[in-house]
Amino acid sequence: MSAEPDDTREITRVLVANRGEIARRVIATCRRLGIQTVAVFSDPDAHAPHVAEADAAVRLPGSAAAETYLRGDLLVDAARRSGADAVHPGYGFLSEDAGFARAVVAAGLTWVGPRADTIDQMGSKVRAKELMAAAGVPVLAVDPVHAGPDDLPLLVKASAGGGGRGMRVVRAAGDLDAALAEAASEARSAFGDGTVFVEPYLETARHVEVQVVCDEHGTCWVLGDRDCSLQRRHQKVIEEAPAPGVPAELRERLHAAARAACAAVGYVGAGTVEMLVDGDDLFFLEMNTRLQVEHPVTECVTGLDLVALQLAVAEGRPLVGEPPEPSGHAIEVRLYAEDPTDGWSPRTGTVRRLDVPAARTAFDVPPGAGVRVDSGVVPGTRVGVRYDAMLAKVVATAPDRASALRLLVGALRDTRVHGVLTNLDLLLGALADPDVRAGRVHTGLLEERLDAWAAPRVDARVLDDVVLAAALGDAVAAHEASPVQRRVPAAFRNVPSQPRSRGYAVAGRDTVVTARYADVRGRLEPVGTGTVAVHVAAHEVRLERDGVQHVYRLARSGDEVDVDGPHGGVTLRRVPRFEDPAEQVADGSLVSPMPAAVVAVEVAAGDEVTRGQVVVVLEAMKMQHTVAAPHDGVVASLTVAVGDQVESGAVLAVVDEQSTPGGAE
Repeated sequence: MSAEPDDTREITRVLVANRGEIARRVIATCRRLGIQTVAVFSDPDAHAPHVAEADAAVRLPGSAAAETYLRGDLLVDAARRSGADAVHPGYGFLSEDAGFARAVVAAGLTWVGPRADTIDQMGSKVRAKELMAAAGVPVLAVDPVHAGPDDLPLLVKASAGGGGRGMRVVRAAGDLDAALAEAASEARSAFGDGTVFVEPYLETARHVEVQVVCDEHGTCWVLGDRDCSLQRRHQKVIEEAPAPGVPAELRERLHAAARAACAAVGYVGAGTVEMLVDGDDLFFLEMNTRLQVEHPVTECVTGLDLVALQLAVAEGRPLVGEPPEPSGHAIEVRLYAEDPTDGWSPRTGTVRRLDVPAARTAFDVPPGAGVRVDSGVVPGTRVGVRYDAMLAKVVATAPDRASALRLLVGALRDTRVHGVLTNLDLLLGALADPDVRAGRVHTGLLEERLDAWAAPRVDARVLDDVVLAAALGDAVAAHEASPVQRRVPAAFRNVPSQPRSRGYAVAGRDTVVTARYADVRGRLEPVGTGTVAVHVAAHEVRLERDGVQHVYRLARSGDEVDVDGPHGGVTLRRVPRFEDPAEQVADGSLVSPMPAAVVAVEVAAGDEVTRGQVVVVLEAMKMQHTVAAPHDGVVASLTVAVGDQVESGAVLAVVDEQSTPGGAE
């Protein structure tokens, strides 16, 4: 940056109108720059990390996003009351809400983002496509009214949204009307705007985006590109910079299209122009008028702090000279609290541990090759259903792509997460795939190979040893907690040769595994496993199988045991010898697969239903999930209504099975 022009406006205190990881990210840069920060928080976020890290914090009374983080009036009032002179919206929530941007400026505050009219122009994907077509940028379009079999498959998308919400793939012409209605409903719930549109669905295209930063003096920096093709439900999971395998001529056209897009709307601020690349062809997808979740990979290959650039541009300072050329390679993975093997259902709980031992930095570029972690949680953070399921982003940077991949895989292998089920095994499975390692990726690849990628690293044989380690460690822990522990040897039994058994349920799987062991002369020994117990302690067990020793480390919380071993971590729950009959549910019960809100009830008690018919629609972490009848029958009871909050395992309805409609045998 050069000497400041006369019209610069110094920012001294920023209100961060967001939560979680992005709030912490903005706060970290502000702290490095000497700028004070103000956090906002809903009631569930009262003890969140971003609240503790800011210089001041303002409560937004309520729990739901609609009554807290999406209330622009409350956010502007919070900025005024806390003495903030600027507002940074982060991403998501109101970051692309032109009305909020106008309200911030009208209040005499500096908006850290593009102008409101630009947000308006690019916020509607329909309008944005029209503008880009006029600017000579290629676009995809189809008229849903006249769509026919030759246009299939199609993609229905929300005009006002992103993040995969309000999107449906249509493979049969007869499914289009239903997909339009479902997408509109989800878009209306997520963004307050049910407008949707249709475009051709290019199943093997790549998702490549270009990072831009433009100042108000007419300078536009193109800061390279990123590949974001590995997605689940149209939400990005793995991103990297620069996009691998892109020929120089195509890369130049991508960057030129991004510049044309910025020029078409007089863009000011940081933004991303997203493209579909299909062979040698490119098509404009959308422009995100904000910082992207995956911005760290661009920071790591350019050495730039994009949040600092946002703040500088918002102050009116010019971009000086040419931007740095990307150097090296960076790959980012998103660690989500979800189960990829169960329809990507979100998982809740309290984070007991989140540790990436390889990490060298957080919210900053690592010096040279290294691993960066940007996280929104710390031990003790409660992961609920109201907000996004992302826990952290792990980014590896190295001189070349192969080295970055190896560094990232090593970091993920050593990562330990306790308390919530995550997609960690999926990430490692994806990074081990030969096509991913070669950069041969497209937007449908993850769904194609989901079963193989999401297979648990802890297979059946390894699981036996994991459970054995838990049982042996639990036996020692129970002995150490006994008031008579000093009077008997460890694991002592009156009948040393009599085996004991302990059963454990495996978190995230319909699996119960029992370990058998015996006390032999005060020493715990496995029974019938071919495994030898070399060392047994309450928090560490060393087992030997086939002459190879492995260490398993244990941590306990209530009835759960977290076991970290050479093949990853597993959370086990001790199974009581006798199940409580009160915990049993009636045959035909439809239970909630997760904590969620009930957004629709499609039947009434007494209705006849067919197998697969939707009974209840749930919403968790901004995604909708349907619960369907397991068989033909009659709705015997319905225990929920729209607006109810339900816990995982709660009975939603009971469908009595019938062999034929009307109950005739």
